[in-house]
Amino acid sequence: MSAIQRWLDRFCYKHPRFGIPNLMLVIVVGNVLVWLMDQFSYGVSLSALLAFSPYYILHGQIWRIVSWILVPPQGSLLEIVIMLMLYYSLGTTLERTWGAFRYNVYIFSGILFTVLGAFVLYILYGSGADFLGGYFSTYYINLSIFLAFAASYPDMELLLYFILPIKIKWMGLVYG
Repeated sequence: MSAIQRWLDRFCYKHPRFGIPNLMLVIVVGNVLVWLMDQFSYGVSLSALLAFSPYYILHGQIWRIVSWILVPPQGSLLEIVIMLMLYYSLGTTLERTWGAFRYNVYIFSGILFTVLGAFVLYILYGSGADFLGGYFSTYYINLSIFLAFAASYPDMELLLYFILPIKIKWMGLVYG
């Protein structure tokens, strides 16, 4: 066991109330609210105002450091509903298994490293990094939730296309 893991175990033991309980519910409800506001706003996209962009952050729009987590995934309504339900299920299961604080550390470290990586790319490419805007989404954080779930519960079965039962470890290997 590494020193960081021991420290995290000790911290979780001493401070059991730290962490945001039901973090995945907060994120999913935020995604739904932003999607609804996008659907009923005429000409103004809330997703565009919340999306992550190092350029706009450096020019005063600091809410974008965190608000991009609430931007819903792209796709049809059915795809968005299925994806949000899946990640809510996976996230709450991981939170129950690991505890709220450890799950929060996992999610927020993913967010932090995504933001740091985006700023490193912005520094390397300068203002030409606008083409990288599509990569600054929650796709990789959601993928890491899926892979963590696959590592924690490898023998669980998931119905692919609601028909084909497939063990999640095989899907994790494909996505990994």
